[in-house]
Amino acid sequence: MGGAVALRRRVLAELVGTGALVAAVVGSGIQAAGLSDDVGVRLLANSLASAIGLGLLVALLGPVSGGHLNPVVTLCAWWYRRRGGAPVPAREVGLYLAAQLVGAAAGALLAEAMFGRTPGGSGWSWATQVRSEGHLLLGETVATAGLVLLVVGLERLDRTELAPVAVAAYVAAAIWFTSSGSFANPAATMGRSLTDSFTGIAPGSLPGFVAAQLAGAVLGGVLAAVVYGGGPTPPPVPRPRGPGTPA
Repeated sequence: MGGAVALRRRVLAELVGTGALVAAVVGSGIQAAGLSDDVGVRLLANSLASAIGLGLLVALLGPVSGGHLNPVVTLCAWWYRRRGGAPVPAREVGLYLAAQLVGAAAGALLAEAMFGRTPGGSGWSWATQVRSEGHLLLGETVATAGLVLLVVGLERLDRTELAPVAVAAYVAAAIWFTSSGSFANPAATMGRSLTDSFTGIAPGSLPGFVAAQLAGAVLGGVLAAVVYGGGPTPPPVPRPRGPGTPA
């Protein structure tokens, strides 16, 4: 029972964390679009809010669930721990992925509702921004590969305490240096199809983007193996401290 309770806490943390992340991404995009017609100003505001929100969430939820908030990170953890002989149970991986997808959808709809754009109302619609060009898919592959390389590198170098700042800084930079805007997160990508705003992506563009993200994850894993070789496994799913457990 204790293990089941711990698992529920971890899954809830992933659901809430992913929802908060997508709400920050979508909400800041809607806010920025309403305050400025300058695309550069919009992107700057959105990238700062998204990166800061992500860093805070990783710092807050990392000790509970690992702070994945991203199916790519969860699958990366599963793969490397599987190879290392300490596999994460498939049930836990499935629950993490489901929580991230549900959280992302809830976060996008929450952001829409906060700005008076509720589903069924006159202000809401599916995203219409098509993002299917080849150069955008290449940018998304690069963005995801870099994220995986960073996450694995921090673990291999035993510098995971830097993850909140390092991941936030990478995401902020990648939003600017990649053509795709660095979604690098299949759950967040799905959630962003629910908002016809600055950060949206048309549902028809989802398969290509998700495929690019998965390809980027594989590429990032290969690069990590080449650069770092063997070593500690990437982010495990930690067990939260129970009552009375010393810090």
